[in-house]
Amino acid sequence: MSLTTVHTVADLRATVAAWRAEGLRVALVPTMGALHDGHISLTKLAREHADRVIVSIFVNPTQFGPTEDFSAYPRTLPDDQKLLDAAGVALCFAPSVDEMYPEGFATKVSVDGAMTNVLCGAARPGHFDGVAQIVTKLLLQSLPDCAIFGQKDYQQLMVIRRFCDDLNIPVDIIGAKILREKDGLAMSSRNRYLSVTERTIAPSLNRVLAEITAKAATGAELGPLLAKGRQDILAAGFDPIDYLEVRDALTLELVGQTVTKPARIFVAAHLGKARLIDNHAITPANIAG
Repeated sequence: MSLTTVHTVADLRATVAAWRAEGLRVALVPTMGALHDGHISLTKLAREHADRVIVSIFVNPTQFGPTEDFSAYPRTLPDDQKLLDAAGVALCFAPSVDEMYPEGFATKVSVDGAMTNVLCGAARPGHFDGVAQIVTKLLLQSLPDCAIFGQKDYQQLMVIRRFCDDLNIPVDIIGAKILREKDGLAMSSRNRYLSVTERTIAPSLNRVLAEITAKAATGAELGPLLAKGRQDILAAGFDPIDYLEVRDALTLELVGQTVTKPARIFVAAHLGKARLIDNHAITPANIAG
């Protein structure tokens, strides 16, 4: 099976309708392109859950702030298509901005509450409104059986699950494990922004998280751990740090002094032109076994 690329919602729906007529299951992997092995791992997981896989490639303007990197975000569609073809993806949906937001478009999708007011929601006002809007559109345009999202954007994954539940969107939202480089750096399209020197510094973010995770899982107090973690991240060369926090794995509520139930540690920090995010699961020792 070779990759087919379509650019309109009508062609996307026609292709999916033909698959449905054959009784096939469909999976969607939404991306903004500039694909790497982390994205390809999502398509492999998608193929485990469906007969046909769609990968959308769309740099969504509504999730970028006015000072963020929308215009500079890498756009590499020909290279992306080659990777998807080699990975066995059936369909690439690569719409234009006008196709997704035609003249007169006036609808917003928002998720209120703790899930969107913290972490990247606090650092990037309006970001998750843009995410909720575009993901809702993509799910309704393709009507897949399941959609795959990486856990590197864990907050995004939880927000998407929230509005899919709230709006009764009949799609199974599946979270995929973070894929890392050999030195531990979480794979990201924004890693392309790193200079050679910055690329050697970047893995320290994962190392700091790993150290905090190991100690927090045994019941160590979070205050001193996070204070030292911030010092270590700044000393490595990151500046500024948007956040370094431990939050409940389900509700994203801030964890107090110690971890007593499943949690995650989240970080966002700037290194040169790149804003890098990462997170680790923290499973307390009392329930780890």
